[in-house]
Amino acid sequence: MPMPERAGVVLIVDDIPENLSLLHDALDESGYTVLVATNGQDALLRARQSAPDVILLDAMMPGIDGFETARRLKADFATQAIPIVFMTGLTETEHVVAAFAAGGADYVTKPIRPQEVLARIAAHLQNARQMRQARSALDAFGQATVAVRASDGKLVWQTPLARQLLNAYFGTERDATPPRLLEWIAAADAARREGREHPTLLVAQGSRRLMSTFHDQTGDDEWLVVLREENDGSAIESLMAAFRLTTREAEVLYWVTQGKTSPDIGTILGSSPRTVNKHLEHIFEKLGVETRTAAANMAMGRMRARPDTAGA
Repeated sequence: MPMPERAGVVLIVDDIPENLSLLHDALDESGYTVLVATNGQDALLRARQSAPDVILLDAMMPGIDGFETARRLKADFATQAIPIVFMTGLTETEHVVAAFAAGGADYVTKPIRPQEVLARIAAHLQNARQMRQARSALDAFGQATVAVRASDGKLVWQTPLARQLLNAYFGTERDATPPRLLEWIAAADAARREGREHPTLLVAQGSRRLMSTFHDQTGDDEWLVVLREENDGSAIESLMAAFRLTTREAEVLYWVTQGKTSPDIGTILGSSPRTVNKHLEHIFEKLGVETRTAAANMAMGRMRARPDTAGA
């Protein structure tokens, strides 16, 4: 078996010494750092403390069995992203289904064949490494991104900025998905499946707005959502002063610069598209232009000239 690119950490959870010895020797010879737990409770503690790359988990153990251990690992924000490979002698469909339902990423059957286990671990380790690299990159660039598991709506991971924004706009706990965000994600996913345009979730807080955009659904059954905070209050005030617009006219013009249509703007401002178009007529007259594009260009030029009006 080829050596891994770098030493990965594998936690083996099994109550049978012979299995532990067999797997420990095979993994150790292949360059992995091996941790051991002989019951579910110890596995939970060790996984939280050591954050292994992969967990090899025996399905049938006294006390907390493997299925319940997996459910608890996936319910804990600190361990829920760790891939779990079940080890089981039970090949009936109901047990295989139970393994995946509990959060397992894969399974191997007993008696254990070390080469098969090593191959499965290498594959899951590579996938986990790629996910960590992608998340680290998002963290480094200050992106506000969250991933929500489709099956139960749990928040799987979030960047530090996303955590701050969710708390500021929804008052959520560290690993909780806001119900409003969860409902919107489901609606956005349904729109994607039907080939319709994805709706955007807007949550206002004073002059600031949090915009949530449905990005994609990953192969790991996760919804990926990008959050962006905009500070439109100062921009709107600058447009009012520059072009002698009313507050509502400045709001309409601001959203025109953001590429919004009249129906979009009506939804944002709580007006009808017809009312928005009437405001646009007044805006065109005050700016001395005839089209939305010309009005947007003038407004954007004004906002670019005032760095303090940029979105947060």
